[in-house]
This record gives sequence, structure tokens and C-alpha cells, in this order.
Amino acid sequence: MTAPETTPPPRHRAPRRLGPRAWTLIAAIGVLALTLIVIVAILLWPRPEPEPAAAPTPPAIASPTTTPTPTPTGFPANTGVYDVSTLPQVDVFAVIPALPVDIAPEAPFAGFTAHAAAPAIPVWADPLGDPVAALPAEYTFDGTTVAVIENQDDWVHVLLTGRQALPSEGSPAQLTGWLRTADVQLSPVDAHVEVSISARTIDIVRNGVPERIATDFAWGADETPTPIGRAFIMMTRVVPEFEYTRGNPMVYLSVQSPTLDGFGGADAAVTAFHYHDERTGPISNGCIRVDEAIIARLAELPQGTGVSIRP
Repeated sequence: MTAPETTPPPRHRAPRRLGPRAWTLIAAIGVLALTLIVIVAILLWPRPEPEPAAAPTPPAIASPTTTPTPTPTGFPANTGVYDVSTLPQVDVFAVIPALPVDIAPEAPFAGFTAHAAAPAIPVWADPLGDPVAALPAEYTFDGTTVAVIENQDDWVHVLLTGRQALPSEGSPAQLTGWLRTADVQLSPVDAHVEVSISARTIDIVRNGVPERIATDFAWGADETPTPIGRAFIMMTRVVPEFEYTRGNPMVYLSVQSPTLDGFGGADAAVTAFHYHDERTGPISNGCIRVDEAIIARLAELPQGTGVSIRP
């Protein structure tokens, strides 16, 4: 009898162990996979919006330096043309109500004299108005070189001869007016005279340095006082007819008596420095009486030199 055919049972094999090379390969694959995961995460991770960059500051551009134009000082220029023949002339006998008197009689002088650069030039009471008088370049009794009390770019404020009014009618004090600088020749002066009646002194002040030339003199009596304030030397002349001068020069001033309308038959009452035998105390008609040496020194000063008389 034939034996039945049978399938042999399967053989069970023992598990195969991994070698060192396999483990190294697996580790490398793991590291590579982890690296890829990190890279993908970094690429896909949301990022904050970048802050807008500040606009660059443009470089500063230097502005060109300009030299400022000086601003003219004083009243504006006047280039008008005027017929001075129709205006009253400024002179020792003139009475011109339109011209003002000196409102600052104790103020200093400007250190210049002015003289007309034409035969006659206009004079203003107010530089913003029209001229009210004419100053000649030449006159019999001088007074045409005048003292400057204010010097502007286009104008000079000056003392003048003549009066605003007679003492019996108004103020006879020192006259003033305005001249255009274009109309005059200006000359510097380095000296002026200071008179103190109370101290009985006369100084010639040159470049700010006083020189005492008198410690006594005669001045106006109470009824005919010596005028106080600023004036200038109008004229220096020897007058033989005035015997009391003993042949010494008389130094006439621009200012006139505050009480006398006229004197000695003339229509003017001019104040002057002059010699007199009697020359101390308040005894004159307003003039200042001095000795020979003093009048000689005063006579050396040019026309237009400022004279300040204080009480």
C-alpha cells in the first residue's frame, strides 16, 4: 500500500541581526530627515512685516552769505529843486518865525561846521516839509559857516544866526534849521568853548581835553543877561569905533540878547566876547568881557566853532 504524500512543515529561521553599517546608514538618514524638517519649518514659519526704513535726511545746502545793505539813518533824502530867491535870508538881522529855536541848549555839538556849497541853499524847519529860509554862502557880517548839532546821512541839523522873534514879541533864543548834506561842505572841528558864569571860567575844549583860559570875567546884568545855551562864533573882527575894545578883536556869537530888541541903534542885539577895562561881575549888556590875552585866544578859533554858555 502506498503511503499518503505529505508536505513537510515550514522551517523557522532565526531573525537576522543588523550590522554596524546598517545602523550608521539609518542614523544618517534620520539626521537628514530631521534637517529637512527644520529647514521646511524655517521656510514656512510666518515672519513679521519689516519696519519701514526712515527716509534719508537730505544733506543741508548752505545758503549764500549776503552782505546786508546799511539802513540810512535819519530823515529820507530830498532831491527837490527850490527857488531860494523867494525865501527869507538867514542873517544876523533876520527875524524868521518859521524857524525853530534850540530845544536842547545843553546838548553837545556834532564836531562839524557846515558851509553852503552854492551861493544860497534852502533851509528847512522840518525835513519832511518845504524849505522856509535860505542860507547864503557869503554875507557882510558872516554867520555863513554854521555849527552842526546833528549829522545824518542826508541831513544836518545846524545852529543859525537871526531870531525867531524879538524879545518883546516872542522867543529870541538860538535859531536852528536843517540843511541837506548835498548842499553843504562839511568840515571837522576839534574844539569848542565852554563858559560857566557861576564858576567864572572859560575853557577851550580840544579833542575832549579842556584848557582853562579864564578864571574871571564880566557878564550880563540882571536886566540884560547873557544868553544861556549853545551858540557858535559868527564873526571875528576889529571894530575901531568901539573904543572900549582898545583895538582888540570882537568875537561875535550867533545868539542874541534875551531882553533887548536892538542895541546901539542897530536892529540886532548880538552877544560877543570882547575886551573891556571893567571885566568882572554882572555888569554888561549881555556880552562877556575879558582881558587881552583871553580875547586873543578866542579870536584864533574859526567861524562856526561851538560855544556853550552855562549858568
